[in-house]
Amino acid sequence: MAKPTFKANPMQVQVPATSANLGPGFDCFGLALDLHDRYVAQILDEPGLDLDVAGEGAGTLPLNEKNLLIKAMNKGFEFLGGKPKGIAVRALNVIPHGRGLGSSASAIVGGLVLARSLVLTGSDKMSDQALLDLATSMEGHPDNVAAALYGGATIAWQEDHHGKLVSQALPLAVDTRIRAIAFIPKQEFSTSKARKLLPESVPHVDAAANSARSALLSHALTHRPDLLFRATEDFLHQEYRSMGMPASLKLMNTLRKAGVAACISGAGPTVLVLHTSDQSELEELMRAAGDGFEAKSLDIAVRGATLL
Repeated sequence: MAKPTFKANPMQVQVPATSANLGPGFDCFGLALDLHDRYVAQILDEPGLDLDVAGEGAGTLPLNEKNLLIKAMNKGFEFLGGKPKGIAVRALNVIPHGRGLGSSASAIVGGLVLARSLVLTGSDKMSDQALLDLATSMEGHPDNVAAALYGGATIAWQEDHHGKLVSQALPLAVDTRIRAIAFIPKQEFSTSKARKLLPESVPHVDAAANSARSALLSHALTHRPDLLFRATEDFLHQEYRSMGMPASLKLMNTLRKAGVAACISGAGPTVLVLHTSDQSELEELMRAAGDGFEAKSLDIAVRGATLL
């Protein structure tokens, strides 16, 4: 492949936060939320990397090639034929890190979209399908990156095509009445630690119940919000992770006992509520967690990663 021609003007992208699983849809359901990280990049004539991070992760994230956003950009450039001599990047992060709201998916998708946008004819050379495959290879599973790329709700999976795993995603148009509340605790909890708490096998009766709820979830999200409480019931992973986030599981179970469609967001420890409440009910819901959580009322992000 010929070395790419880079654009001189800066490009800016915003990428939504995402919540994976939504209860029973383990590693396949994703939902984009109206909380966005923004990234700006410009090609430089002189060699080197000029990276600045503001907001979440400022002062703690690496400002070199080890930064996940830069890793994704470099992976995108390599796919497109080669890296530029130098690049300046600015990141404004608002998505909390290590809370199960897709901060890594945002960086990965944002970096790949920026790389594509900075290359002349980049969109012709890197389709959304190719971008999703690259993002999944970095993230390890496609649920968050699919929702970050496409927006709304997505069902994502992988297929074996002649020995190569290919990611697939089906966007769902979320019923416009549905909104979300994210109850975000102060402490972080890594996805790798959360996965280590899962058992090697689950009872067949639990797997069957989970399959039914996952099927119901796609209909509840798109047409029947009144079914969200039952549709977000999980039998596969949440309770197994309770020792890693006891306060989050306690809050989730308290909300569910009150008939609220609550679940753990991704690997946690954020608790996500899907609802159609009016303002007075919303205010009551947001007080439910007390002081241990920050409650954020969020719309569903209809659009995924978007160039500005």
